Amino acid sequence: MNFLVVVAYAAGVLIVYALGKMLLIPLRTIFNLIVNAVIGGGVLLVINFVGGFWGFHIGVNPITALVVGLLGVPGVLLLIGLRLLFR
Repeated sequence: MNFLVVVAYAAGVLIVYALGKMLLIPLRTIFNLIVNAVIGGGVLLVINFVGGFWGFHIGVNPITALVVGLLGVPGVLLLIGLRLLFR
């Protein structure tokens, strides 16, 4: 085997590894956002269900969905705090 062929294979493997690593990071970020959104949405539904007995409700609209989707449970706590502050 020629030395240049070995170098070309090694360079190809490194390029494939680097591309895979670059594509894996956004997928991990998207997965984390999805997990935050699902957990936050579940907590928001539970808060609305339990709060309905006492007249406490957080409306689900695009802004609250965005806050809960990005922040997860801290976003729900933020919305609860804002709701209590501006009540």
